[in-house]
Amino acid sequence: MKRICLFILVWLSVLALPAQAQFSWGVKGGANISNIHFSDLPETFSKSNITGFHIGPTIELMAPLVGLGFDASLLYSQTGVEMGRQEIKSSYLDIPVNLKWKFGLPMLKIYAAAGPYVGFRLGGAKIWDVISDQISAKSFSAGVNIGAGVELFRHLQVGATYQLGLTDNYSMEKLNLSGKNRGWQLSAAILF
Repeated sequence: MKRICLFILVWLSVLALPAQAQFSWGVKGGANISNIHFSDLPETFSKSNITGFHIGPTIELMAPLVGLGFDASLLYSQTGVEMGRQEIKSSYLDIPVNLKWKFGLPMLKIYAAAGPYVGFRLGGAKIWDVISDQISAKSFSAGVNIGAGVELFRHLQVGATYQLGLTDNYSMEKLNLSGKNRGWQLSAAILF
């Protein structure tokens, strides 16, 4: 009987947390430092990072006492790579959903976040010619986010996120190579 009462008490506490949850919405934006990771790329191809940006609305739902919650965003995001003298740049509509943990003082909190994202290619050339090989872009991407940052005065968040692409976003058919998006996002968010 004690176990049943304890289970009911814990269950009611869990059900009460969403009613007490703190909801915030805002705008998030910043810089992308991205690259494409090709499998078995020959050494004759030189590649380097490319800088883009991301911007869009964001929401956050946090449980007040435990500091756990989640955030989600709808971001216009530019990613790509520079191979030789050719820039390969694509625009995506990225939708990251992260589990978030905050801790610290009310005026200054540190947070860690991780979760999946999906992306839908919005623009950029479908096919690029790079040193007599064609690189074609695919329309869908997915991967994992891992990030951390600080929150100031409950309204400003500044952080860094590493995006690890899990799907093949680019292919070089002549060389039988595929490439995944990888990169860093340096972001600032204003929450209301």
